[in-house]
Amino acid sequence: MTISALSTDFYELTMMQGYFLTKNNPHVIFDMFYRSNPFNGSYVVFAGLQELLRRIELFAFSKGDIDFLRSLHKFDERFLTYLSEFRFEGTILAVEEGTVVFPGEPLIRVEATMMEAQLIEGMLLNTINFQSLIATKASRMYNASADGEIMEFGLRRAQGPDGALSASRAAFIGGCSATSNTLAGKIYKIPVAGTMAHSWVMSFESEIDSFRAFADIYPDTTILLIDTYDTLGSGIDNAITVGLELKAKGKKMGVRLDSGDLSYLSREIRKKLDAAGLTDTRIYASNDLNEEIIETLVRDKVPIDSWGIGTHLVTGGSQSSLNGVYKLSSRQLPDGSWLPTMKVTNTFEKATNPGRKQVWRFADAEGSFLADLITLEEEVISTDQDYVFYHPFSDADFFTMRKSRFVTATPLLRMRMSAGKITNDPVELVQIQQYAKDNLRSLHSTYKRMINPHIYKVSLSRDLKTLKTQLAVEGRKKINNV
Repeated sequence: MTISALSTDFYELTMMQGYFLTKNNPHVIFDMFYRSNPFNGSYVVFAGLQELLRRIELFAFSKGDIDFLRSLHKFDERFLTYLSEFRFEGTILAVEEGTVVFPGEPLIRVEATMMEAQLIEGMLLNTINFQSLIATKASRMYNASADGEIMEFGLRRAQGPDGALSASRAAFIGGCSATSNTLAGKIYKIPVAGTMAHSWVMSFESEIDSFRAFADIYPDTTILLIDTYDTLGSGIDNAITVGLELKAKGKKMGVRLDSGDLSYLSREIRKKLDAAGLTDTRIYASNDLNEEIIETLVRDKVPIDSWGIGTHLVTGGSQSSLNGVYKLSSRQLPDGSWLPTMKVTNTFEKATNPGRKQVWRFADAEGSFLADLITLEEEVISTDQDYVFYHPFSDADFFTMRKSRFVTATPLLRMRMSAGKITNDPVELVQIQQYAKDNLRSLHSTYKRMINPHIYKVSLSRDLKTLKTQLAVEGRKKINNV
């Protein structure tokens, strides 16, 4: 399978031709990071990496791609010939997919020629930004449910076919146990699930006939939608009748609510089910749910066993995108040495961190995350000394991480691709999901609360802070002709 390298912004190609014609194609380092947390939260679940690497390894310009570019009358034939043979041959380091990450820290480090590094920018950001956003949203819903059962039912509300597939994958990483998207089930081996539509119930002469027909066809997976006509007036009573018939055959059923006051209705339904002896009947709820609603209902101890979520999960709900960016941090000079670079800006939050960097995660004896430290690559972090953590923007804000406080300091950026080839075997999606869950358990609950979460500390090492300050001062001098 080949993936079209036209999956890039057009200006990347025009710049690429400029680099080609001017023979200005140095080796460079780009960092991908994001600037602020989505959903007024305090973290992001990093997702999309495995798919990104596969796309980069496979992408190329087909003959049809080259013919299309030629038809635009903007590209030199020598450049088009170069593109026809192009393959990415760079190096990529990244954090593990499923890792809980924070603003400002490099999540992906690309080391390649300028042309290679810029060509993959659009694909990289498109893949990582969306899947990380949805994985984070799913994790918030999973946390809100108190590690309950979350099912992703978002196919019909997702942003197109690819958006639906990517959302299903990312939602599973974030904690969903199943998807309604059958194709996602096939491709990603995600468990598929579904109940019935209101149209099924309405297509029969009576509600109970529709329930009996469904139970006859699917006796082992019967979930009855009970709100088509009147949830408490007929739906639950007809479901109990069918449920007792199934129980006599040694089978169980579930009931689903898709409208109304979920708190009141679920309690009344539970009472009726228990009174009828159907104490093992599970209650499923949908109805435009988000994490705030789920958390409120769980706090109120509603008897809902499973949550089906569509729109607010697969679209990001209140936040449509993650603000991940891709910035140049170093370039190689003709003599082979490396020149750290940074964006100098009037908005200090947008000033980037220069050089080839690593991210170290400090944890205590219980494995709980304490803080992250961004360092220069050559810095070695050990557990037998104290470290000063400098605020990324404020010169006066710092603290000391005492050696008595932390037990481990783990580098997060690791080799994922070398010479354009993936270096690691693919990981099953269920393993990525478990890794994400374990990461979230290592994050203190104060960082995961919905309202006013604690802000996790991401800091700079002394050497990186010094380099950043030096380059910022030099940049200001150039701007002001000093």
